[in-house]
Amino acid sequence: MNAPRIGIFGGSFDPVHNAHVALARVALAELRLDELLWVPAGQPWQKQRHLTSAKDREAMVRLAIAEEPRFTLSRIELERSGASYTVDTVRALQGARPGAQWFLIVGQDQYAGFHTWHSWQELLGLVTLAIADRPDANHTVDPRVQAAAHAAVALPMMDLSSTDIRGRVMQQQGITDLVPEPVARYIARHHLYRD
Repeated sequence: MNAPRIGIFGGSFDPVHNAHVALARVALAELRLDELLWVPAGQPWQKQRHLTSAKDREAMVRLAIAEEPRFTLSRIELERSGASYTVDTVRALQGARPGAQWFLIVGQDQYAGFHTWHSWQELLGLVTLAIADRPDANHTVDPRVQAAAHAAVALPMMDLSSTDIRGRVMQQQGITDLVPEPVARYIARHHLYRD
């Protein structure tokens, strides 16, 4: 039997938005994934700002991925105390699913800063990097990272960021065209990002 091909897509998802979903769908197709794990961050060591509660971020991701059976939410980082390091997450996932082929989906900015990640050399030996390739991106990547096995995933051109969406909600502007509809309803119902 062929080894299952599993993608790992991590992030704060605060909130999850249409560009996240579009990238995940493209990754499913282009990388021929059997499953894509969405991994909401617990306590990302590189994030400076305070995140929305894990409960709310998990709920929003569940709503966003409900219609695609190959999308799965992993609570691994939400359940772990202390700083969340991707290498720890990957080790744990691989320990639970030996024999699978693993792809770590990262954006261009994450790719450019990959050499600053905790135990990044070990991480490169555990996964194939799948880089969200934007035609307009112009980032310098550490040559040691660039030399590792990687695949490019053509990212649909969508200029969206969670930061902008939070700002729009704070200014009471509409976001229904920026996030999946159930996520927009959840944000409104729970009064998220109002202050």
